[in-house]
Amino acid sequence: MFKTECSNVKTTTELDKLRIKYLGRKGLIPYYIKKFQSLVLIERKYFCKKINVVKNKIYTLINIKKIFLEDLYTQKKKNTPYIDISLPGRRSDIGAIHPITGMLYYIESIFCQLGFQIIYNGFEVEDQYHNFDALNIPVFHPARNMQDTFWFNANDLLRTQTSNMQIHALEKKKLPIKIIMPGKVYRKDYDQTHSPMFHQIEGLIIDKDISFSNLKWIIKNFLSIFFEKKMTFRFRASYFPFTVLSAEVDIMNHSNSWLEVLGCGMVHPNILKQFDIDTTIYSGLAFGMGIERMIMLYYGVNDLRAFLKNDLKFLQQFKQGRYY
Repeated sequence: MFKTECSNVKTTTELDKLRIKYLGRKGLIPYYIKKFQSLVLIERKYFCKKINVVKNKIYTLINIKKIFLEDLYTQKKKNTPYIDISLPGRRSDIGAIHPITGMLYYIESIFCQLGFQIIYNGFEVEDQYHNFDALNIPVFHPARNMQDTFWFNANDLLRTQTSNMQIHALEKKKLPIKIIMPGKVYRKDYDQTHSPMFHQIEGLIIDKDISFSNLKWIIKNFLSIFFEKKMTFRFRASYFPFTVLSAEVDIMNHSNSWLEVLGCGMVHPNILKQFDIDTTIYSGLAFGMGIERMIMLYYGVNDLRAFLKNDLKFLQQFKQGRYY
């Protein structure tokens, strides 16, 4: 009976139904095996042996039929004349690295070429000492105001700059230091060029015989590699509580006007003295920049908020961008 039914099967779907009919949990073979449970031991052994022989033959016939049907299907498909092999393939639209992340990788790769070590996993929730006090920022500085900083309580806040990582690095007192520290920072700003959450990358060198000339060389080489051409730039005197001398760096854009790109300076001696670093032997330089600011300059985008709206039409323009 099974041989007849098996020979009449035309597809693998029909074959699977036939397998279930005979070998499935509620099929004929399991049904008879249950029936034999009521027999005495000698009879049960005899009939179970017979039924297992039948069961194995059914398995063999099903496997032979399955191989035959699969070969038949493959041969039929192979001989089908209307397959157009010139049609383009169906390609899945895969995702890509976000342009801000890609730009961060690019900047990190440049500073790695200049000999810097990358320090990750900074403290985004920080205390007042590491974010302000240890950086020589006075108590009356506007950055401490409630309208500028996200405070949790009188002591804890979301960090306002990655400069706090300078203090954590100095606390370890492993000199010399030559590091960059990327990360998220938070301030109460939101307009075309500001966001409540944005990314900074901070650089710090503490070593013997470090001067402003070293800082100028680093900035010059970074900007030339970043923009892939020799840049016209200038250092403009500025003020930062944690550096002296302090400067902001401007570049000349295509319309012959100056654009600010980053801030920098020589590490303030007061900061080094806090950690018992001899300022007659060691000196340091520091610099910091906003990643979003750099990506806006690189691609000529005039509204920072466009990168944060998850607009795929906008973001897909950068799929072939800088992914280092």
